[in-house]
Formats: sequence, structure tokens, C-alpha cells
Amino acid sequence: MSDAIRTIGFIGLGHMGGPMAANLVKAGHRVLGHDIVPELLAAAVDAGVEAPGSATATAAAADVVITMLPAGRQVLGLYADEGLLAAARPGTLFVDCSTIDVADARAAHATAVAAGMRALDAPVSGGVVGAEAATLTFMAGGGAAEFAEAEPLLAAMGKKAVHCGGEGAGQAAKICNNMILGISMIAVSEAFVLGESLGLSHQALFDVASTASGQCWALTSNCPVPGPVPGSPANRDYRPGFAAPLMAKDLGLAARAARAGGVQTELGLRAAELYADFAADSGATEDFSGIIRAIRDASQKGGDQA
Repeated sequence: MSDAIRTIGFIGLGHMGGPMAANLVKAGHRVLGHDIVPELLAAAVDAGVEAPGSATATAAAADVVITMLPAGRQVLGLYADEGLLAAARPGTLFVDCSTIDVADARAAHATAVAAGMRALDAPVSGGVVGAEAATLTFMAGGGAAEFAEAEPLLAAMGKKAVHCGGEGAGQAAKICNNMILGISMIAVSEAFVLGESLGLSHQALFDVASTASGQCWALTSNCPVPGPVPGSPANRDYRPGFAAPLMAKDLGLAARAARAGGVQTELGLRAAELYADFAADSGATEDFSGIIRAIRDASQKGGDQA
């Protein structure tokens, strides 16, 4: 597709989908949207999104349908059981930006193609901040022609889009990337807690590690302690950013894929366990960098018992 104005159907207008749809409106596209939560739909309408009244009505009038949903079962259910594919015009491009299991992404692609549609999986990295600022990174899986058609829309919502390969490749890239991120954040958090116990200031450790071999995104952009990186969630009591339950979900998907493939990912599996525990407890409403508090608390309890 060219940069011409298109009618975009956007289903799933939550913390990520809402800002993404709004950025498509800002880019000059006509955006039709639907969400089962009335408040989210109302906020999208305030941002210029039109509300046809249902998911099927949204798909029926769209040139491209974008979905941003919590899990694979919602994507597959919406495509088939709830009639989204049946409602769309033949050849409509379906772009799923949800983060879901690789197997579910491939099943969604196959279901769409069998219904006479075209499909692309294009999960995102960048969190709510990236969605609002249109600085997301998209990892796309599917055909080259489908990626070329979707690319101008992805550019309106983000700063980078990478065609990772065939169907499911975008999801594969997403879970691999977030396994790196989850492990990195745990490592950075453990280092700061260790530094605290040794009398090292947060700023001193940051000044060294941020310009030495310990440098990583979890440290320099999302630092888990307040002070060194003013924009990090640690400076606003760990308000997400990228919520811990979402990290737990992504690491769970990575762990499932590793087990299915017989891949030895000892750190990835342990990170998945730690984030699952954190998200189910104190981290339920926190940024994933808040895991430093769980590490600090566990360290203090261990010291008390020593």
C-alpha cells in the first residue's frame, strides 16, 4: 500500500491500542474502533476514532484490521467464533499486534488465509510510553507483500518496523527480546541491591555500569532505582511503563516455547518464575522494574534469618 489514506479497523483500545489508534488518526487515516469496555471506547472516540458499534461492523468497513488483544484465545475467537473474518471484505489485511503464543499466531494466520484474507503478526515493544509517543518497535511475521502494505501504518504508530520472517516470526522475536529484557532487569536489580549492601551509592554504580560492560537498556533507560534516570518508573513509585504482569506473560510464553523446543534456557525459566511470583503479589500494579523491591525484601528477610 502507498501512503494514501486508508480506513483502518482497530479492535482493542486499551492502554496500548488506544494511543496507537489515536496516532493513526493523527496521521490522517480514518480509524474505526471497537472495545468491549465502554470507557476505553469513549476515550478513543474523544481522540477521533469512529465507533461503528461492534467488532464485525468495524471489520466490514475497513481496508486493514488491526487487533491488540490480551491473549491468543481472544484473537482466535474473534477471528472465527465471533465472525470477524466472515464480516470483512475478501483480501482484507489483518494485522495482529497482540503478544501471543507463536503457535496461536500461526493458527490465526492460517485461519485468516483460509477465510480469503491476508495476515501479519506484528507485536510491539516500547510499552505505554512508546504507544503514546509513537516510538514503538514492531516485529512482523508474514509475507513480504503484507509487510510492505502495513509498513506505512506501522510507521505512524512507531519508529521502527522489522520484517522478521514468515508467520509467527514476529511473535518469536518478541518473546526472545523480552526474555533478554526480563533477565537483564533482574541482573541490574540484583546488582543494585548488592551494591547497597556494600555501601555503594546508586549514582556511583550507575555512573560506572552505564559506561562500562554492564551497560544495557534495563539500566540506562529503565533504571530500577530512583535518581540516575529521571524518566524511569522508579521515580514515580514504579507506575508502569511496562507492567510486571505483562512481563510475566511474555516470559511465560518464552518458557513455554523453550520447553516445547527442548531448548535449555535456565535463566529464562528462572526469570519467568520470579516475575510470575512478583506479578501475583506486590507487583500486580507495578512496572516490571519494581522487581528490585521484591529482591531487596527477600534479601533483608534472608539477612534477618542468618
